[in-house]
Amino acid sequence: MSTPSDRPNTQRGPDEPIGPPDATTVPRFAGPATFARLPTLEQAGGLDAVDVAIVGVPFDSGVSYRPGARFGPGHVRASSKLLRPYHPALHTHPFGAQQVADAGDIAVNPFDLTEAIDGITRAAYEFADADTTLLTIGGDHTIALPLLRAAHRAHGPVAVVHFDAHLDTWDTYFGAPYTHGTPFRRASEEGLLDQERCMHVGIRGPLYSSGDIDDDVQLGFRIVRSDDYQDESVRGIVERVRERVGDGPVYVSVDIDVLDPAHAPGTGTPEAGGLTSRELLQTLRGFGGLDIVGADIVEVAPAYDHAEITGIAAAHVAYELLSVLALDAEPGTPAARRPVSGKD
Repeated sequence: MSTPSDRPNTQRGPDEPIGPPDATTVPRFAGPATFARLPTLEQAGGLDAVDVAIVGVPFDSGVSYRPGARFGPGHVRASSKLLRPYHPALHTHPFGAQQVADAGDIAVNPFDLTEAIDGITRAAYEFADADTTLLTIGGDHTIALPLLRAAHRAHGPVAVVHFDAHLDTWDTYFGAPYTHGTPFRRASEEGLLDQERCMHVGIRGPLYSSGDIDDDVQLGFRIVRSDDYQDESVRGIVERVRERVGDGPVYVSVDIDVLDPAHAPGTGTPEAGGLTSRELLQTLRGFGGLDIVGADIVEVAPAYDHAEITGIAAAHVAYELLSVLALDAEPGTPAARRPVSGKD
């Protein structure tokens, strides 16, 4: 029996979501250049008709080491063509239970970092005002600050679940307050975060001093280290995160360098000892039922990628997030279909 998300667009009813074209009639390598070959915002009927908008932010003027994340959105889209319409582990149809569309890229100033942040903020406000969930592909991690401003505009203070090798709560770089290493300090200072509910996942590697951890605690974060995955099950990690974030609005921010360089070589600040792709995807899979109000996937730098390893990982991260969002959008979703470990 076919479901709405299994059928080609030409066979859909007038009230059913528009998804990707049927791969048995349109080869994946010949399909649209959008994420997962999804419709554009215009094809889906405009902002008011869309539940989740995927938007790119090709910006990397905030990086401190290797540049190139400005080419991340296009690379992740190109790496997403093999995604299919049914998620067997979660038993959901991410493109059939909700209307998902690719809203293109936010064009921002590559020379003026402050103007770029303001431009992303203005664009993100449009989605927030339309009550459309935004899944953003960066770009470097600087973009998390304006995206959190938009999430706060719609939902008030939010919990952040931040997947990363690095804290990104440092103060300045070379005296600059806005960089890819500072967005969560600025967000906390601006009152965008619920400081009782925020968490880092995957942290590892050297720091500048022990004071970095002290500052991070004061800003409202608790830490799941990458090493914790060696000592605990994915289920245990997920339970720790869920206990911390509770029932309020949650923003998920995924720096692809949370993965070990073996699983994500195409990034700007790689650190050894990271998560595997399987660990990251299973952790996200356990977020069913959380009130996720927005998400980003950042720091994919294709110049350092090969065989699309990093791009494919990032595309699957987006797919997991869309699938978790679909759990709440799909009518009659039983609790059993919301596993906390990524397993049934």
